[in-house]
Amino acid sequence: MSTAPRLTALDALHRSLGATMTDFAGWDMPLRYASERDEHNAVRTRAGLFDLSHMGEITVTGAGAAALLNFALVGNIGTVAVGRARYTMICAEDGGILDDLIVYRLGETEYMVVANAGNAQIVLDALTARAGGFDAEVRDDRDAYALLAVQGPESPAILASVTDADLDGLKYYAGLPGTVAGVPALIARTGYTGEDGFELFVAPAHAEQLWKALTEAGAGRGLVPCGLSCRDTLRLEAGMPLYGHELTTGLTPFDAGLGRVVKFEKEGDFVGRKALEAAAERAETAPPRKLVGLVAEGRRVPRAGFPVTVDGEVVGEVTSGAPSPTLGKPIAMAYVDATHATPGTAGVAVDIRGSHEPYEVVALPFYKRQK
Repeated sequence: MSTAPRLTALDALHRSLGATMTDFAGWDMPLRYASERDEHNAVRTRAGLFDLSHMGEITVTGAGAAALLNFALVGNIGTVAVGRARYTMICAEDGGILDDLIVYRLGETEYMVVANAGNAQIVLDALTARAGGFDAEVRDDRDAYALLAVQGPESPAILASVTDADLDGLKYYAGLPGTVAGVPALIARTGYTGEDGFELFVAPAHAEQLWKALTEAGAGRGLVPCGLSCRDTLRLEAGMPLYGHELTTGLTPFDAGLGRVVKFEKEGDFVGRKALEAAAERAETAPPRKLVGLVAEGRRVPRAGFPVTVDGEVVGEVTSGAPSPTLGKPIAMAYVDATHATPGTAGVAVDIRGSHEPYEVVALPFYKRQK
């Protein structure tokens, strides 16, 4: 028996704006409002406003909060300063990736772990199970927050017009409490688009007031509401992994080319350490398939699961693919054998329903904003 998808605090507003809605990770979310290409280009050149309230917030508090997170996650959370954030992962005992996360340190003994919507319960359960023996509390705060994001080159000016928070002093991967358009918020300089921008964690009761204030503030700067469809093409151009595509339980961080997030030098044991040490050694001696970018020579768009071939032999698999509004061509990320992963490798194709379409191997990301 299927259950009805959950609704964000902005559901009625999205529908009033004519959004096309879709079920995503158990939530009814806006896919697009009008043209996903226009929404994508707005974020690249001006600004876009997103509802990300489906993400999963988990609060960890107590004198042993840092020690618990160091044990439960692969990163060194104990070195995160108050007001800063860190990208990390939570792995199974065998090293497989359960989810990629952002951890914000809100206070001396308070952290907020933000999980992907589809994995939030898995992460909550794992943290709760791993908390035994630590002086720390794990709390499900998914219902305590709505999450809005304003992304794009105009986002600092738009946000500055409705807050007196020190945005100039707010570094990338940092967060501070403040007031935005009269609404108390955690203001974080994070995002998933490859552009400068902010994510605003607020009480669900304040979400609509904040959305409307940001919309009004951005009216003269080209701000548009944006859905999940353009969020996917933006993160793909920026070479950012998506759980379930580039990251899975069948891959370790080293398989995904993200071994840098695993901190073996931190004190004490952590879940998956032995398996990850072995994975790191394997990656050194016999490199696994590498994650690369592919740019089409033609117009056909690859999709996740399509085989990557050389001379008709399968050498990899597409993990994500879409038309790139910025490049004007179809692009994809794919895991390919190390021998065919060098940018410019000749003869690489994607098997698109029996037709081997030529693709150029390129280094990730496809797009990097000008600082």
